[in-house]
Amino acid sequence: MIRNARPTVDTHAHAFHRGLPLIQSRRFTPRYDASYSDYIAQLDDNGTEHGVLVALSILGTDNSYLLDCLRRASGRLRGVVAINPNTDFNRLEDYAAAGVVGIRINLTGNLPIPDFTSAAWNKIIAFCREHRWHIEINDRASRLSQSVQPLIDAGVFVVVDHFGMPDSKLGIEDPGFQWLLDAAASRLVWVKLSGAFRFGPETADQAAPMLIQALGGERLLWASDWPFTQHESTESYPLQLERQRTWLNSEELRDAVLWKTPAKLFQF
Repeated sequence: MIRNARPTVDTHAHAFHRGLPLIQSRRFTPRYDASYSDYIAQLDDNGTEHGVLVALSILGTDNSYLLDCLRRASGRLRGVVAINPNTDFNRLEDYAAAGVVGIRINLTGNLPIPDFTSAAWNKIIAFCREHRWHIEINDRASRLSQSVQPLIDAGVFVVVDHFGMPDSKLGIEDPGFQWLLDAAASRLVWVKLSGAFRFGPETADQAAPMLIQALGGERLLWASDWPFTQHESTESYPLQLERQRTWLNSEELRDAVLWKTPAKLFQF
């Protein structure tokens, strides 16, 4: 393993293999494996001590492989699962014991925003508050005020994926991105500096200093988004590290974003 001056947490990656059952409504079908061993090799080769495996949309709410990876990792990894709030509440304690620290809600494709005021979600949110879990939102910036604000109002930690996914044409002028900057005042929102290739690296370069000013190192996270689903031919782990070094331009900031903040939020 490459040794860095500080521990590093990669806060967003996926693990899967072609033998897993995929949901019929999936947006893509991978033609390769991104296994536990493959991810660990990426961490080792790039000097990253810890990682967070996040539920992948094509698997629906089947977290079985993610949990298996956590058990094999002996504390090196944490997990963020996808759930059915109406049926999965009784599983949360077991998930926590395996190393899960959050719930992902992937709204890509303008999927309906859950009713966070429902009885089922009230129980889930109360569990998250009690166990210091977060709810991770993957949504377009234009809808963040609808998908994130109810969770802020409920007093739960919220993690927003991929810079908030500003519109590729509007960039930092996207009103949804501007809303996200204002939401920093709640001190309940964290944002991942990740997935620049999903909306535009130039926009990410402009957005990074604005997010740093709004949230500080205490509310920012970095992630590789390995294995870069649907962008595998143009992306690599070293390229994500290169972008990270551009965005985080001081030792103090790198120490916070790469280690202190994620270590606390993901309970390492």
